Formats: sequence, C-alpha cells, structure tokens
Amino acid sequence: MTGSIPERRLALIHRVMVPDKEYPKEYAVLLTDRRSIFIRQEKTRGNFWLRREMSYGTALITDVAPRTLEDYEQTTLESLVADSSNLVVPHEAVISLALRKEEQKPRKYDFFVRLTMRMQKEQFQVYDFELSYRESPNPESMIKFYMVPLGAYFKPRRQTQTRETILREYATDALGSFQKVLPPSIISS
Repeated sequence: MTGSIPERRLALIHRVMVPDKEYPKEYAVLLTDRRSIFIRQEKTRGNFWLRREMSYGTALITDVAPRTLEDYEQTTLESLVADSSNLVVPHEAVISLALRKEEQKPRKYDFFVRLTMRMQKEQFQVYDFELSYRESPNPESMIKFYMVPLGAYFKPRRQTQTRETILREYATDALGSFQKVLPPSIISS
C-alpha cells in the first residue's frame, strides 16, 4: 500500500494585481510544490485607486494588513481550488514565466505623480510577470500580473530604501519563490 505524499505549501506572495476590463483584481499567490493558486482577495478600494496602484507599482492606501502563509494553513487546498474566483495553475502545465519591467507612462491627470517623481528624483518602475500555461482542452492561456506590494510591506522600507529598490526586491523575491517550484528552463527574467 503506497500513501500519496501530501502537497506542501511553500511560499505566499502577498499581493499581485491582474488587469481586467471592469477593474484590476487583487490576488495573493500561494505556491505549493505542485501548483500556484491565485487566491482572490476581497476588493478593498475603488477602481480608480486600483488602476493607479497597478500603474505606479505601489499601494496608495496603506491600511490593509497582509495575510501570511500561516493564515492559509487552516484552509484546505481543495477548498481554495474549488473556489471559482481563484485561479489555479498546475506547475506541470506551465510553459513559461517571464519577469518584465515597465516604465510608467504618465497621463495628463497624473500631474501630481509626475511632480512627485521629479521631487523624489525617481522613475516609477512597475514589474510584472507573464505566466503562460496549457490547460487540458484549451491550447494556451496566459496570466499577466503586476507586482504591487501592500503598504504594510512598502511603507517601513521606504524610510531607508528607494522606491525602485523596494519594487525590485518584491519582484525578485517572487521570482525566487517561483524558481523553487518551476523547472529552470521555464523562467526568464
């Protein structure tokens, strides 16, 4: 009699944002040794703020506390997978994962953002991932998600680090988590 090895929860990425026609969707990404589960987070702010946060790569409203890996220990993986608002990507179905860096393209109504960038002598860099995978009956799907840390992550670091450093570290930490569970030939940065 052979027992199946239980699926291990390895890492949690506190917040990513997936673009959508209605409004950007916020997810936490739970990485296990077999799959990535994009756990839909409750909407905490309006469409205007979510789109700005996705554009700037930074939480503009800082009152949301991040959940931890331990917070999800009480929730079964089966219930997370069964929730239709969550996205599940088996690691064996992943074709590619690419980390990209986008420079903010300010619009007319971003006057104060441009002013802030000028005063801080920084450009707002936004990091995103493109995860391509093959679903059973469908040819190929892709999830593009932006690395937008919560204010609880960003604010304390801002005292000693530049915005660029914080956002780069958040993205490279996520990349490191994916590198632990995906074959090296799949990931490019």
